[in-house]
Amino acid sequence: MSNPSHGGSAGWTRRAALAWALAVALLLAHGGYLWLVKGVVPDTDIMALLPVEQRDPVLQQAFTHMVDAAQQRLIVLVGADDWEHARAAADAYGAVLARQPALLQSGVQLSAQNQQDWLAPSQQMRLSLLTPAQQEALHRQPSKYWIDTALQQLYSPFSGPKLGAWQDDPFGLFAGWVQARAQETPVRPRDGYLFVEDKGRPYIVLLMNLRQPAFSMATQQALLPLLEQAAAAARKAVPAVELVSAGVVLHAGAGSAQASREMSTIGIGSLLGVILLMWLTFRSLRPIALIMLSIGIGCLASFSLCWMIFGQVHLLTLVFGASLIGVAQDYGIYFLCSRVAAGQSLGSWQLLRRLMPGLMLTLAAAVIGYVGLALTPFPGLRQMAVFSVLGLLFAWLTVVFWFPSLVTAHTLQSSAFAGWFGQTRRHWPLLRLNRGSALAVLLFGIFAVAGMMRLTVNDDIRSLQTPPKALLADQIKLGKLLDAPTPVQFYLVRGASAEQVLQREERLKQRLEPLIAKHVISGYQAMSNWIPSMQEQAANRALVAQALLAADGPLKALAAQLGEDGSWVAQMRDRALSAAASANGGRDLTPAEFLKSAASEPSRHLWLGEVEGAQGRVYASIVALRGLDNYGNLPLLKQAAEQLEGVSWVDKVSEISSVLGHYRQYMGWVLLGAYAAIFLLLFTRYRSAAWRVLTPPAVASIATLATLGLLGQPLQLFHVLALMLILGLGVDYGIFLQEQSMQRERFAWLTVGLSAASALLSFGLLALSATPPLHAFGFTMLIGIAVVWLVAPCFSHDSQQEIENADKN
Repeated sequence: MSNPSHGGSAGWTRRAALAWALAVALLLAHGGYLWLVKGVVPDTDIMALLPVEQRDPVLQQAFTHMVDAAQQRLIVLVGADDWEHARAAADAYGAVLARQPALLQSGVQLSAQNQQDWLAPSQQMRLSLLTPAQQEALHRQPSKYWIDTALQQLYSPFSGPKLGAWQDDPFGLFAGWVQARAQETPVRPRDGYLFVEDKGRPYIVLLMNLRQPAFSMATQQALLPLLEQAAAAARKAVPAVELVSAGVVLHAGAGSAQASREMSTIGIGSLLGVILLMWLTFRSLRPIALIMLSIGIGCLASFSLCWMIFGQVHLLTLVFGASLIGVAQDYGIYFLCSRVAAGQSLGSWQLLRRLMPGLMLTLAAAVIGYVGLALTPFPGLRQMAVFSVLGLLFAWLTVVFWFPSLVTAHTLQSSAFAGWFGQTRRHWPLLRLNRGSALAVLLFGIFAVAGMMRLTVNDDIRSLQTPPKALLADQIKLGKLLDAPTPVQFYLVRGASAEQVLQREERLKQRLEPLIAKHVISGYQAMSNWIPSMQEQAANRALVAQALLAADGPLKALAAQLGEDGSWVAQMRDRALSAAASANGGRDLTPAEFLKSAASEPSRHLWLGEVEGAQGRVYASIVALRGLDNYGNLPLLKQAAEQLEGVSWVDKVSEISSVLGHYRQYMGWVLLGAYAAIFLLLFTRYRSAAWRVLTPPAVASIATLATLGLLGQPLQLFHVLALMLILGLGVDYGIFLQEQSMQRERFAWLTVGLSAASALLSFGLLALSATPPLHAFGFTMLIGIAVVWLVAPCFSHDSQQEIENADKN
């Protein structure tokens, strides 16, 4: 006889399932539009995770200014025993690259004419340009020193480069200034190429810029084979050629290749393991398809909604959120195992009503942990929290609205494996007030204390990177040969005007000179090296006029040595002063005007100009450092900027490491808060038994931290992220077992086993990854989930025998 309410209930469930299908379709359509049509790219800027009030917009622009150019640059050194062989190999290498002009743009090659064009703006203002050593000499050296210098410039063929007529620069001041600028790089021009020499061995420098994004998979797939072909051509031309390559795209390509290898091994291996596990349990692939459906809907829908809310989704959010949504598999496994255990005695919708308290509790417990992230001041953590909560909610609703209709008593059958596994729980000991339990607690306490006392912390971003040894060796060698500045440690100089910025640069450089003498750095690059402040230019002209061009100065004595009269002296003085007056129309050369010339090309990345800051618009520049190869000297460099107004030391490695440290600390506090909040939630249903649910993940987390300490692995952010997932999964296992004790049913242990085994296959295998963050995450999950799985039955309220006796009754 039919139940009248059953028809109404069935109608309601059908309408709910259709409404949910419509909502899912709309969100999936939006997600498809974002990925396929709009071509969205996740945000990779780790500084975007910082609170807005802690972010410096000018510093962000400075870092982007430095990194963007370096990111698109590719440098190849072609070395050989002599110049002719190096040139032949470079010709062969460049000929292959020239086939792909849409991919690579060759850097500008210097020629003699180019150099003259580059020096023209500076030559016009030569009296305004002095090196610190020249300024010191003009203050201290007697007239005889300058007379001897001028005569040497005139008569000696080895007196240095000749940059114009002797009459234009008799004392060699401009030539000395040009030599100082040339010493900012060891690279020199020859035969249309740039080259650097090391112990008599020439290396031709091939500078190239990518026309496509370095982090694009398409760019890497097109470029890396092309570079291999070019290298093969160079070796064919000169078998003994040495090739040294460096560029962000090479590291990105190596990372992508490693990720692809791990995806094909770890990813496929874990998927096959999960499929085999489901097949052994249910003798059907339908359950795995249903669970993947719920998780897939959760991931895609949460991405779509997060994009609507935040306008961007960070890459770290995807990594963190996608892993946490793995908790969502528990909802589907719980329903499927319950469906098998119920058999024909209950309909699917009746079963769902019976399971709803446990399902709602698992969802609420997980949401509490992630909502705690949303209360932190970090935008990144808030985005992670929203992503995870939405993903869990959508996966949970998919199970609630669709699984009862898609899974019936006839579609799933219990297997011998499921029956055998269900019986294994009787072998687990229960925690009781006896001598055995006390000994186990004592031994665990000793292990935990010993491990935790040895646990250290390391938030250094460099510990999360393991570039291939060959690429790292090339990067180090190229850096030493080219003496190139680092893009991640520099000084940021700010001021109300361009003139003030240049003056502050000059005060900073005075502090850096002693550090060069002590070999802390080999030098620095700054806009004021090429364009001194107007104040400095005026002071230089006055110093030259007073020390060299005065009526009774070295110029007059030089004329006497050369047998010239007073008219020659007047002519030389007028020639120098008129050149200074005519330079740039009688005005000092400014950075804005200098940047329009070809001479500014090597220094353009140092000048930010007028930018928008936190307190309004300001002018800013960068002072880059060369020869920084000892990170122990970083405190000395930071100290050089102290008490200099408008000057700040920037160490992006330390700054990003600090961000990771802040996240680790916040996640640690959130984790503790989540334990407290979840306990209160569990207490409302389980009362005095609530501790039995929460203790297994707590024990697993302590065991994991102790193991890290004993193995000497420092604690990092990704370990803490994994501990959050261990809490989410471990609470589910405890709830399933506690619900079993309350309902006197036997399916929960099978649910725990399937969930734990799936988690170990999905996340634990990441411990095999060669990528440090993934290895840290996977290793933590491997230990934590295994421990939760092992100890959860020990904290259960009823033994397996008691449950079996209850079932018989």
